[in-house]
Amino acid sequence: MRLRQSLTRALVRPAAAQDHGDMGEQDEDQGVVAGRATAARARAMTAGLREAMDDVRRTVAVLAARVRDAHAARVWLPLGYGSWEAYCDGEFGISRAQAYRLLDVARSLAAIHGAVAAGTETSRTRDTSPAAAAALDYGLSQRALIAVSGRTGDVTALITRRLTTLAHSGLTALDEPTVRAVVRQAVRDVRTAPLPPPDEPPADPALAALRRAVDDLTASTHAIGELMLEVAPAYLSDADAADVLAPLCEEIGEPLDRGLAARRFALTGDRRSLRGTVL
Repeated sequence: MRLRQSLTRALVRPAAAQDHGDMGEQDEDQGVVAGRATAARARAMTAGLREAMDDVRRTVAVLAARVRDAHAARVWLPLGYGSWEAYCDGEFGISRAQAYRLLDVARSLAAIHGAVAAGTETSRTRDTSPAAAAALDYGLSQRALIAVSGRTGDVTALITRRLTTLAHSGLTALDEPTVRAVVRQAVRDVRTAPLPPPDEPPADPALAALRRAVDDLTASTHAIGELMLEVAPAYLSDADAADVLAPLCEEIGEPLDRGLAARRFALTGDRRSLRGTVL
């Protein structure tokens, strides 16, 4: 909802009193000609949109830190709740899945902070102390953090290795823009890298072929889930996403429960979200 409101504020200019709601009759001085934005107005609107997106990403970082602290303090107990999910439902009206997605975001970001601190502690350049690393805003979306929550080991190892290499090389100052770029590239690389194959493939050829078929099915389902997320973004609950996706699923002939399962799989990377629907 916050993203939707921010984008609306960035993109929609209230009509002036003399406009009477007709954008096509505004003169060029107001930045619109024949219903289209002028170049100057388009640049201003784009800047506003960029600022709104940056605000949302910063909010994700603040939310993750507060979720981490609240969960560590077990705040649900003194308030009379039996569990974290009950607390999130009672206090904020969010589902169990959303409650644990918040934890995934918090844990991913905490792991990234640790990797940045480990990778920059050998550098004597400015803004790279562990305290400064923890305060950095990496510009990562909630969706990106959820996507790598099951592979934080890969992400943190990649970040630490790349930052340590840069620190020892002395070729690039580890200032905030450089650290942010390294973190975002590492997250992107892990998100797009295929999952590693099992250590020991089955000896039975039929079982091996079946496993390949399942792997292909899950890969295509993940791609479908990514498309579902374009229509129903990660901040929507399952119930809200169902309302948005129902017409789309009907149009493409895909059962809604399969579409929602694919969306959950794209969010979490956990194949268990496909049980009973796709697998």
